[in-house]
Amino acid sequence: MAVPADVRNRYERLKLTINRYRVQYHVYDKEEISQAALDSLKHELSQIEAAHPGIIAPDSPSQRVAGKPLPGFKKVRHQVAQWSFNDAFSPEELREFDARVKRFLKPSFPEARPSYVCELKIDGLKVVFTYEKGLLVSAATRGDGVVGEDVTQNIKTIEAVPLSLSRPVDIVVEGEVWMSSQNLESLNKIQEKAGKPLYANPRNVAAGSIRQLDPKIAAARNLDVFIYDVAATSEAFPKTQAEELEYMRELGFKVNPHHKLAKDVDEAIAYWEGWKPRRQRVGVPTSGKAGASGKKDKVDYWIDGVVVKVNERAYEEALGYTGKAPRFAIAFKFPAEQATSVVEDIVLQVGRTGVLTPVAHLRPTLVAGSTVSRATLHNEDEIKRLDVRIGDTVILQKAGDVIPDIVQVVQELRPKSAKPYRWPQTVEECGGDGRIERVPGQAAWRCVNKDSFAVVRRRFHNFVGKHSLDIEGFGPATVDQLLEKGLVQHYDELFTLTEGDLLTLEGFADISAKKLIESIGRSRKVELARLIVGLSILQVGEETAILLAQTFRTLEKIETASVEELEKIDGVGPIVAAAVVEWFGAKRHRELVERLKKVLHIVNTAPKIEKAKELPLAGKTFVLTGGLSSMSRDDAKTKLRALGADVSGSVSKKTSYVVAGEEAGSKLDKARELGVAVLTEEEFMRIIAE
Repeated sequence: MAVPADVRNRYERLKLTINRYRVQYHVYDKEEISQAALDSLKHELSQIEAAHPGIIAPDSPSQRVAGKPLPGFKKVRHQVAQWSFNDAFSPEELREFDARVKRFLKPSFPEARPSYVCELKIDGLKVVFTYEKGLLVSAATRGDGVVGEDVTQNIKTIEAVPLSLSRPVDIVVEGEVWMSSQNLESLNKIQEKAGKPLYANPRNVAAGSIRQLDPKIAAARNLDVFIYDVAATSEAFPKTQAEELEYMRELGFKVNPHHKLAKDVDEAIAYWEGWKPRRQRVGVPTSGKAGASGKKDKVDYWIDGVVVKVNERAYEEALGYTGKAPRFAIAFKFPAEQATSVVEDIVLQVGRTGVLTPVAHLRPTLVAGSTVSRATLHNEDEIKRLDVRIGDTVILQKAGDVIPDIVQVVQELRPKSAKPYRWPQTVEECGGDGRIERVPGQAAWRCVNKDSFAVVRRRFHNFVGKHSLDIEGFGPATVDQLLEKGLVQHYDELFTLTEGDLLTLEGFADISAKKLIESIGRSRKVELARLIVGLSILQVGEETAILLAQTFRTLEKIETASVEELEKIDGVGPIVAAAVVEWFGAKRHRELVERLKKVLHIVNTAPKIEKAKELPLAGKTFVLTGGLSSMSRDDAKTKLRALGADVSGSVSKKTSYVVAGEEAGSKLDKARELGVAVLTEEEFMRIIAE
């Protein structure tokens, strides 16, 4: 049935009016009518659509309403490749960036004096928006930079995202989806009342909400967005980045008002310095100066730095891109966040090889978005250097690592009763008489009794863990119960367990016991290198185990190898060689190995040293830091080794590449300090795919 002309006219006027108010509110921060009045207009529009479904336009405000859950996310190939920025962490590094820009521009623009646009780096989720003839047709996550996930339905629930633009332009823009600190606080109150875990930061909530298959979840989260870049447009590109931001605003996009045009690098640094104290603050105003919006600078979102971009488009085009990032822009990150806490105790943690690590137990405190109650003190020498005492107020620093470091003691707040920490002569967890000894030539201490319960327990944890046999469903609690009940004393006894044995353990029933026995059975086939890691030989980690497997090929040959033969391996020094010979020289260890041979099927797929030299990444050493979204770190290591690369746990001048994932830690800082090449996850994926 045809829609009456007056109804169609009213509908079009309602749609245009509501969309205009959306632009005024979200883009220009003007509330011309109350939210209640705006809701009334939306209600009238929805009534017309209910009566005349054929009239519904793709840019109708009603299309933001969350529909039915999606069956899954489709993959979307980006029209324009998505890049990530290189990072700078200090004014000196930003000056180096400025010098590189000028040096690169000099052949084409000898007198170039680039200016810079400084924009707040929002701690959220990057999304790529595509419009055709002014209408939103898709929104996709960055993904690997080439292919992302189609999250259009969830993005449509965000009021700040325009469904149609002021002109029928074909355009691709990039932006950041975020959640306000206030909304995070409200959401956590709901979580707390429901007895559910609290969310650590708004970035995770925003990312998780957009990747929900049910759009109603995204709609309920009250997300927001800032658009910051034009990737492609059917119209003429603006001549500067500053003009580009205004161009996007004119089209109806919400652009962060807190940006600044800096005439040189010094002004860019000053802008960064001004925002640094407010990296994760709620609604903190400036001293009274007006920002770009004409109001006092006040934010309700998390920022982790300032993006500095060359302003002049001609310079930008001349600079182009490296293999991983634009040369014309850089993410000027804020320093690692610090917080203070009080040391309530210092506890010695017994590791799998009997080495003792001092751990500070802290008054729980929030640092870098998560509550922590532990901090590593590394060793006795570090405790002495810091002069950390029980009762001290300390400064913690967390740069992406799970466990923070203590970087300083606040001496002025030290209680009078605080005494220097004294390293004990005995540690109860070491078992027996509890004696400990300092490892010759090292700052580490270890249990003299290497068969203490604590050591045996941790060795078992290692044996069944993901770096060794990786027995699914076999957690530390199960190991502890087996040992405490005397059901196992040696590794090989794990493979003689029955379902009935497991039913004596707390938390086990018929199905769970059956599943674990099946997991143990599947683990009987084990890679030689993984088994070597599982044996907990002092000084032998994943990389050394792989070298041994590549060189000697069988467990029997490793057992009988001499110190001289071991030292011939590139990467195995005298200390490691002596440790291997000493371990296999012990009668009880040889007997254990013989028993394991009877219950395990040991295979070795590691390429021979000679063969490995012919592989694509032979001679390259990689270090992984931070989390990868595309695969687990173990899978990444396996892939690298299959291509002939070495994987190290520490950064040195010999390191070829450091792969920096999300929340990369101190290894990234070390790489920059040594000038080691740093790869993003996207670059890493391209390398291993070649």
